[in-house]
Amino acid sequence: QVQLVESGGGLVQPGGSLRLSCAVSGFTLELDYYSIGWFRQAPGKEREGVVCMSSRVSKGPSFYADSVKGRFTITRGAAKNTMYLQIISLKAEDTAVYYCARADSGYGCNEHGINQDDLDQWGQGTHVPASS
Repeated sequence: QVQLVESGGGLVQPGGSLRLSCAVSGFTLELDYYSIGWFRQAPGKEREGVVCMSSRVSKGPSFYADSVKGRFTITRGAAKNTMYLQIISLKAEDTAVYYCARADSGYGCNEHGINQDDLDQWGQGTHVPASS
C-alpha cells in the first residue's frame, strides 16, 4: 500500500529556512518508477504545484514554480526512502499547507508540472505558518 507522510512544518521567521520531509512507503525511491510533486495551498487560495521530479528523468527536477525558483529545492534521500523540500529565504507568502503526492509514472513531471489527475496518492499535509 502506497503511503506518503509529510513532516517538518512549523513557524519560521521571514528569511529563514526549513526542510520538509515526505516519507514514502509501498514503493522505493531508488528503484521504482514514479513522479513526486510538492504542492501547497494557502488560505483562501487554490492548491498550486511548487516543484516536481520524475524518477526516469536523470537531469533532475523538471518544474519549479516561478515564485519559488532559487529558494526551493527538491531532493531524494534514497537511504531513508524520503523526499525532501528544502526552503530558504522564506517569505510571508509561502504560508501554506504543503503536500507531497505521487504519480505512478517515471515521466509524469514536465516543464509544466504534474497533471493532478495522474496523482494516485497524497500525503496529509504539513503546515508552514510563516510569521510576518
